Amino acid sequence: MEARTEISSLGEFGLIKRINQGIKNTLPDTIKGIGDDAAVIDLGTEEYGLLSSDMLMEGVHFDLTFFPLKHLGYKAISINVSDIAAMNGTPRQVTVNLALSNRFSVEAIDELYEGMKTACADFNVDLVGGDTSSSLSGLFISVSVFGKVQKDKIAYRNTAKPHDLLCVTGDLGGAYMGLQLLEREKQVFLADPNMQPDLEGKDYVIQRQLRPEARMDVVYELAEAGVLPTSMIDVSDGLASDLLHICAQSGVGAIVFEDKLPIDDQTYLAGTELNLSPITAAMNGGEDYELLFTVSQQAYDLIKNNPKISVIGYITDKKEEIMLHTQQDSRVPITAQGWS
Repeated sequence: MEARTEISSLGEFGLIKRINQGIKNTLPDTIKGIGDDAAVIDLGTEEYGLLSSDMLMEGVHFDLTFFPLKHLGYKAISINVSDIAAMNGTPRQVTVNLALSNRFSVEAIDELYEGMKTACADFNVDLVGGDTSSSLSGLFISVSVFGKVQKDKIAYRNTAKPHDLLCVTGDLGGAYMGLQLLEREKQVFLADPNMQPDLEGKDYVIQRQLRPEARMDVVYELAEAGVLPTSMIDVSDGLASDLLHICAQSGVGAIVFEDKLPIDDQTYLAGTELNLSPITAAMNGGEDYELLFTVSQQAYDLIKNNPKISVIGYITDKKEEIMLHTQQDSRVPITAQGWS
């Protein structure tokens, strides 16, 4: 009898690595395959094409008890645009595949696509096609995005250099705290459907979960400032996991300073209310869809006054040491505890 290996024994990244081992790219215009935020395709011009896709599955990635369909449509487009941003590229076109059960009305699907159209307008992309199917259980959304980047401006995960500065956009941990608050209110509602949700003053962290915005604004601002990231990734699985990707693929180490992590006041307040550490949320929460990137030290003067960018550490040549420098002046290894 053939031995059976459970997928859970590999985890998501282990499964991707195993799939990748059996894939061999043979076409000369395939510049980069599995292993970055987007595949890279030579267009025969001064630009590369960028191709990426993401799935959202009901019950795994979203809960319609508290997730408005319009926000879900927006998020589906935004998280795909984020992959193009992470390559320092510009999104151009998206396709949307949809599988839905008979519990969804035409009006519900209109709501979903309203959110998608809003996102397409915000990020200046065209929705150019896709596929629809019936589903035996809930809603399934798969989006593919095509973008472009100048060949000399592309940012990969595997090109960070020792002494580079480690930077992140926006703030971290808010999306995770927003999810925890929504889950808490769902349990209250299930226990007593007459109860009103207690989310006053928590609009920012709720929005971080329900309607994240890809950081194309920072991609454009870096270009205007003449700054080319030496490496980049989007923070989808948590800062720790995504930093480990950059370090592993670049063959480098890193030091992150706990007191430099950008955390919003609402994230701190939610952490106090939920008895959750904002630092843990920032490091491992995921779904912030901010950009984690490295720049040369010479670029510091060009980014230091941008309020959307925080320098949180630096890259080292000790690839076995990826450490968090705590506020108590000790250093602890950074491990991936994000989503698997």
